[in-house]
Amino acid sequence: MKELGERLSILRKSNGVSLQEASNDLNISEKELECLENGNFKVFKDVYELKKVITNYAKYLGIDEELIIDEFNDFLFEKTSKISKEDILSVQKKQDEKEEKISSPYTKIGKSRYDFAPIVLLVVLLVFISLIVYLVLAYLRKDDNVTHELMRRGDYIELAK
Repeated sequence: MKELGERLSILRKSNGVSLQEASNDLNISEKELECLENGNFKVFKDVYELKKVITNYAKYLGIDEELIIDEFNDFLFEKTSKISKEDILSVQKKQDEKEEKISSPYTKIGKSRYDFAPIVLLVVLLVFISLIVYLVLAYLRKDDNVTHELMRRGDYIELAK
């Protein structure tokens, strides 16, 4: 990884940019850029921050950031990967077999929140229909009250003639 830092340092110097200028332009501390160029990555709190700094620095220096990130990923893979491809494939195969496994009738399968959607829809629909029926009945009762009032006064008989 030291090679990557040296390459970034050489490119920065060939562009005539000082470490302080790059630091100010990128809003990255001089110490972090210096450590990056020296290959000391312990200054960064995590890999994601380091990757972001490398990407921004590569863009700033005008080089293809994808190539630099690929190189960084290769370095990271070599340092962190202790698992063989065969082990990874065997674990993936076991996970695929678990998904195909038939469950017994005694196995409880938890409901997801989407299982309740049809019930909620049905309740809303019933409330809506009940409201419409209530409004229709209220309207009909209102007309019946007017008719009864007219009949009581005797005006209804005259209207009927």
